[in-house]
Amino acid sequence: MKINAKTKICAIIGNPVGHSLSPAMHNAGYENLSLNFAYLAFSIRDVKHVIAGIRALNFVGVSVTAPHKVRVMSFLDTIDSTAKNIGAVNTIVNRNGKLIGYNTDSQGALKALEEKTTLKNKRVVLIGAGGAARAIAFGLKEKEVNVLILNRTLDKVKLLANSIGADFGDLSRLSEIKNSDILIHATPTGMNPSTDTSIVPKEYLHKDLLVFDIVYNPKETKLLRDAKEMGCEIVYGYKMLLYQAVLQFALFTKKNAPLAIMEKELLLCLDF
Repeated sequence: MKINAKTKICAIIGNPVGHSLSPAMHNAGYENLSLNFAYLAFSIRDVKHVIAGIRALNFVGVSVTAPHKVRVMSFLDTIDSTAKNIGAVNTIVNRNGKLIGYNTDSQGALKALEEKTTLKNKRVVLIGAGGAARAIAFGLKEKEVNVLILNRTLDKVKLLANSIGADFGDLSRLSEIKNSDILIHATPTGMNPSTDTSIVPKEYLHKDLLVFDIVYNPKETKLLRDAKEMGCEIVYGYKMLLYQAVLQFALFTKKNAPLAIMEKELLLCLDF
């Protein structure tokens, strides 16, 4: 579709966003369905004024990435119950000037995991306490898993763990991965350009462990490379990105997303 005066604008906001593959995915979906939409990326710091701009320019929908998933909530008109429980928003929909916050990260992550395994009663170590980690933690709670949440500092992780009734600790407890079924890494560690870093010592990984790293750029992080070498089954971070984007696409356009087309575009961007 050619951009014209009737083109509906969607975007991703965060800092940084230069690595984001969301524009490629969403725009491929719009083109496939011949929708007069365009999806852009904006690196932003001032959340308050950007939200005012979204209202003024009548953006249809906005994806929200780090570090704004929590702060953005203060400037919206309504928060969906799931996002409110999670305490983070990754999706904003403009309905006739009313900005509504949603969270599609939780469902996206669960879909990626459940392609590989059942979750009920599994022992899970979740690393991180930011917006994405919160979304995953609340999703896991609904699946009746046993969760240990670890983070570098205890303040945020304690609040998160208490809100879902999970155990928690700092990174001194990473060795407990040895006795777990699933490891979920939900911090930016290992993201481009720092691709040779990992929080998890390789010796804590074992062949019966499912390892999910939400970092998707690069496609294969050091943690996932280590996991493969140790015989673990892995879940690529792009799967969470894909599934949460498919849900966003439907919220923005009121159309079912062309999943295969969006995944193909994503994998092309990742050279996978």
